Amino acid sequence: MTRGNQRELARAKNAKKQNDGGKGKRGDDGLSAAARKQRDAEIMQQKQKKSDGGGKGDTKSTKE
Repeated sequence: MTRGNQRELARAKNAKKQNDGGKGKRGDDGLSAAARKQRDAEIMQQKQKKSDGGGKGDTKSTKE
């Protein structure tokens, strides 16, 4: 019976943790699905341009 308080504290801690973070942990940025999709597409295009530019420079230096 001495562990009753510890169990209650653990239950409360776990309940708080379950409520705070859910699966995915995506922040609610207030965007609609279409706006989020557009934003993500732009980010991916920027990443692709960056990786393509770095890759081309490396291949030239290795061929020489």
